[in-house]
Amino acid sequence: MEKKLYYKINTYGCQMNVHESEKIAGMLEDMGYTSCDDEKDADIIVFNTCAIRDGAETKVLGNIGATKKLKKLKPDLIIAVCGCMTQQKARADLIKEKYPQVSIVFGTHNLSEFQNYLLRYKKDKKKIFELWDKTEQINEHVPLYRTSGYNAWVNIMYGCNNFCTYCIVPYVRGREISRNFDDIICEVKELVSEGYATITLLGQNVNSYGNDIDDKNITFANLLKELDKIEGDYVLKFMTSHPKDLSCEVIDVIANSKHISHTIHLPVQSGNNRILKLMNRRYTIEHYKSLIDAIKQKISDAKITTDIIVGFPTETEEEFMDTYNLVKDVGYSGVFAFMYSPRAGTPASKMEGQIDDKTKHDRVNRLLKLSRQIIQNQSKTYVGNRYKALCTEKKGTNTICTLDCGKSVIVENSDIKPGKFYNILVNKLEKNMLYGTVCKD
Repeated sequence: MEKKLYYKINTYGCQMNVHESEKIAGMLEDMGYTSCDDEKDADIIVFNTCAIRDGAETKVLGNIGATKKLKKLKPDLIIAVCGCMTQQKARADLIKEKYPQVSIVFGTHNLSEFQNYLLRYKKDKKKIFELWDKTEQINEHVPLYRTSGYNAWVNIMYGCNNFCTYCIVPYVRGREISRNFDDIICEVKELVSEGYATITLLGQNVNSYGNDIDDKNITFANLLKELDKIEGDYVLKFMTSHPKDLSCEVIDVIANSKHISHTIHLPVQSGNNRILKLMNRRYTIEHYKSLIDAIKQKISDAKITTDIIVGFPTETEEEFMDTYNLVKDVGYSGVFAFMYSPRAGTPASKMEGQIDDKTKHDRVNRLLKLSRQIIQNQSKTYVGNRYKALCTEKKGTNTICTLDCGKSVIVENSDIKPGKFYNILVNKLEKNMLYGTVCKD
């Protein structure tokens, strides 16, 4: 009887990486491996890395370093490193030189080759360090092992053409490539038929879907229209949306849809035009506010979330206050605020006027405190209203339901089933937690 083989995948970074780890898991499952929770039990450990901030890379390198002892105890252990960090040649060379326990290193463009790399290594025991400069074409036949519960991730495009001055993504993910329109429709139809309650479309900038295809009918708005026609009980979400490419047509499609979420993530990054220009965001704050107004006008129950970077080089206190006041004026339902982190190879890392850490910490803490106050005040407005919510978890005699905006509602003494949608009446707010009951009609 053959020995059972186990794998452990450590994923860092964004939802794109989470989904790509599902592809890595699919390839391993296809080879007969089984997932395990403890690295000590694994026959192969995969690190799917992130390069968006320096802290992420430092954490990854520390965790890879910690496997050295395990490799000594288990000489046959295979350690693989992939993702955005390894797509940077300097980082890949560092791993090759300083981390001898690592057997396989590959990048973002050749993820679909992982199964072949593993088979090669197991056959001849020669280390593999292979990076591709770009993605020639999308491989639609990579096996998937979905691990995100009732949500299914669906890539609609890869790469980014924006080159924001702070961002490493275009350098490690390459230029935009859109997936075939019909392939996306078929995948989502299959996922809905399999019972997934939430389908989340992924791309570095979903609004530019189709720009690289010579067909004017292939647009993000038309993709959303077609996906919304699919029958079933599900919610369609997408991320991330770039303000410079968000069209009124997309807003209209969302407003008139049956399945598309009314929670829209629209990263602003800064509330000041000079900083936006330095960031190469290619929109003004006036344009951004016009989009917010259009969303609120056409989608009365819209919830808007955002990303913000504080402490960008040369940002003054007054310019930070423009961002602070924007958050107050918009009333975001969620703010993901980050301190600017210089990334080698990006224009912003070479800019003069880098902001000290103390100032960045102060600004991000003030911004997050404001956001918490706004969200706390918004929570009161949910009481007394009915919402369609997805039951996501059972906790003893209670169940947790999640609203479209991501807020949780505790339903006490209920036998409703996780993975299903219910109409929930929110009847109280207690210690910042919403409580509700299932509507009978």
